[in-house]
Amino acid sequence: MLMVLRKTAFSLLLSMCVIGQSFAEHPDDPWEGFNRSVFQFNETVDDNFFKPVAKGYRYVTPDPVEQLVTNFFSNIGEVPNIINDILQLEGKQAANDTGRLLVNSTIGMLGLLDVAEHMGLEKNYEDFGLTMGHWQVPRGPYLVLPLFGPSTVRSATGMVPDSYMNPIRYVDNVPTRNVLYVMKVVDKRAGLLKSEDLILGDKYTFIRDTYIQNREFLLTGEQPEDDF
Repeated sequence: MLMVLRKTAFSLLLSMCVIGQSFAEHPDDPWEGFNRSVFQFNETVDDNFFKPVAKGYRYVTPDPVEQLVTNFFSNIGEVPNIINDILQLEGKQAANDTGRLLVNSTIGMLGLLDVAEHMGLEKNYEDFGLTMGHWQVPRGPYLVLPLFGPSTVRSATGMVPDSYMNPIRYVDNVPTRNVLYVMKVVDKRAGLLKSEDLILGDKYTFIRDTYIQNREFLLTGEQPEDDF
């Protein structure tokens, strides 16, 4: 595994030296040469580590238990949702998300059950990148981050304050905190396994376009104009 990472990292450095190679220029992706190099690095790491771990997790974990784990981390995610709702002055959505957190943390047994959904409290998603977009901060070019994957300059910048909004960060016991971080990553990767069957054509282009359009939908609530 270590040898694979070293070889891939070396290939990444070589690719960065020839970023000027020609690609069909995309207005949102002026750094495509660099992004594709990082994308390939991420794919290698994923194929050799994250995907096998996620498949193993799904194999040994019953579906009901896996759903409980997903619900638990979704409930933790309500905290940054609420903070970003407030920063966007979205009072109604902040009240909705606060209600979800309170209901699922109590009646839902620390978020293991999504009771709030059955009470008409819809699940939302917010992060600091979307908050900056709400206040008209430019999105910036598309950017693929090592290990983290697709992003933009604005969203990547927002990851820093987002990390301070994550309740897991404030768990005092270090081993417990690290286990929660690992479980969250594995649960998220396992949830993406079925989505891979939806990828058509060039994987890099598909993920890029899907990511950009999804972020625009989260920001504006409007469906993309094209048929993609």
